[in-house]
Amino acid sequence: MNEFTILPAIDLQGGKCVRLQQGKADKATVYGDNPVAQAKSWEDQGASYLHVVDLDGAFEGRPMHTEVIKEICEALSIPVELGGGLRTESHVAEILDAGVQRAILGTKALETEGFTKGLIKEFGERIAIGIDAKNSLVQISGWVDTTKINAYEFGKQVSDMGAATIIYTDTSRDGMLSGVNGEAMATMCDAVSCDVIASGGVTSLDDVPTLKKLGRKNLTGVIVGKALYDGRVTLAELNQEAKA
Repeated sequence: MNEFTILPAIDLQGGKCVRLQQGKADKATVYGDNPVAQAKSWEDQGASYLHVVDLDGAFEGRPMHTEVIKEICEALSIPVELGGGLRTESHVAEILDAGVQRAILGTKALETEGFTKGLIKEFGERIAIGIDAKNSLVQISGWVDTTKINAYEFGKQVSDMGAATIIYTDTSRDGMLSGVNGEAMATMCDAVSCDVIASGGVTSLDDVPTLKKLGRKNLTGVIVGKALYDGRVTLAELNQEAKA
């Protein structure tokens, strides 16, 4: 992704499209029970890339929505990235075989350096690293546990391993409609040589210029969820700001 890309998000829980507040499973709002139709809708509205999270997978530690994800990939002509519950090489292979373009490693990337290196070597750009942090400290296991690991230092580690993309989420802002954390995104971009996709807090059209004005060439996109589902912004409006 060379130009700045808006990635609408679909979060899957129990086969439905939901959004959580700060990743809390008991703070879910259901937005629809047909993820494939929702994915198609985002493509029809102008999405050039789709971000999908297997929330049940994140909490269970294994893919829980592979069949639905396969249906989504088959229904779309745009690429799909997926995170949540990818803890083994077979998990990653399973969802890549289902048609996902990019698999996002989270918890496992932090726990096992050799595992991460091996997957980057095998699958190259089809592996992204999801770094979720609160107050610059990495969170794991569906944001249930906060580590003492600095997010920017971890970002540099995985960038040095050859990761092509980092998806950096400020979990304190996710689903809270409180605006993006531009300072945190700029710090991550400066720490790494790979592409960074921002996530967490997009509330209005102003958040896109806020990110673009950071002037970081490796900040290549932003994931948007709740603001789209609540109708605070439209994908067409966000795409227009991204191209401005």
